[in-house]
Amino acid sequence: MLNNVSERFYKWTKGWLVLILLVLDVFFSGFLLPLVQGIMQDGRGGVQPLDLMLFATPEKTYAVIERYGEFGRIFYRNVELTVDIIYPIVYLFFFGLLISWLFQRGFTSTSPMRKYNVMPLGAWFFDLLENINIVTMLSMYPAKPVALAWLLMALSTVKWAFAGASVMLMLVGLVMAIKNGFKKQN
Repeated sequence: MLNNVSERFYKWTKGWLVLILLVLDVFFSGFLLPLVQGIMQDGRGGVQPLDLMLFATPEKTYAVIERYGEFGRIFYRNVELTVDIIYPIVYLFFFGLLISWLFQRGFTSTSPMRKYNVMPLGAWFFDLLENINIVTMLSMYPAKPVALAWLLMALSTVKWAFAGASVMLMLVGLVMAIKNGFKKQN
């Protein structure tokens, strides 16, 4: 299955499409998500989305959920069910196609490195699981299942590990593409 996804990414890779996805990614990460975070804070500093908290204990996680207030919890749940479903799809394709575009120029078609263009799938998959977990926790509040808070920490950690690995692959691809003068390799 991953081989099929890898090949599809290479087939879909077009410079213009990568640029469109870059614009969408910048719109989400540079405008829409900061706007959402600002609305969530509503003048109360220290309130951040759960999916940006790394290694938070269950106590800290539920303290943040409590600080959201009723409006904040409903608002955040709605964001998780809309914006935070669309954005992972955007970054999945942006990261996957950018890595593919760079790897086409950095590595020959027989290089084992070319298969790593699917790394963003891990970030996307664990982001969706993380979102489901957050929606569940927000919906269940004031109940505070500790197991869900620990699961959230694990899912967030794995998601960020895949995202970090994807960024590293972009950098490797960029260095190799520069080395090859951005010419497609056979």
